[in-house]
Amino acid sequence: MKVKVGISARHVHLKEEDLQTLFGENYKLTKFKDLTQPGQYAANETVSIKTDKSSFEGVRILGPIRNYTQVEISKTDAYKLKLNPPVKSYGDLDGAETITIIGPKGEVTLSCCILPTRHIHLTNEDREKYNLKNKDKVSLKVEGDKAGIIQNVYIKESENYAFECHLDVDDANAFLIKNGDELEIHE
Repeated sequence: MKVKVGISARHVHLKEEDLQTLFGENYKLTKFKDLTQPGQYAANETVSIKTDKSSFEGVRILGPIRNYTQVEISKTDAYKLKLNPPVKSYGDLDGAETITIIGPKGEVTLSCCILPTRHIHLTNEDREKYNLKNKDKVSLKVEGDKAGIIQNVYIKESENYAFECHLDVDDANAFLIKNGDELEIHE
């Protein structure tokens, strides 16, 4: 059984209140391009993220608006920012690192910075078809010059998902994986 890979670079999810602080009252995100997951998109808007040690500019916001604000980075990004964020699933900010998000109209400093878990999105139909369960962990077999096994890949189930694996840039680079590559799932 194979799954297509989507590689996730550093990005920000915003709740409405923080969007207004960063971009101004009554501001609405504008779509740059649709993402593979239904209803999800990369916004035209970007922000800067910073710590007292370093920063990144031009960090893309992903829409739509969420009920939480979250910054997702790679471990390599964390080294530059001098942070040690936990590996977490989206929306789980327990133990998240504190970071400042800067927009054109304001800034917010929140404990919202994480390293995202490796995960596979699927629907109920996919779950039945592939005999996978929500929150299970599977492994992915990688072929090629940097072959190997990627472990601890979580299953995330929702009717709003498309069957796809999400890895961060560090995982993809370590195994020479490109967007759209297919990897074999092992339970």
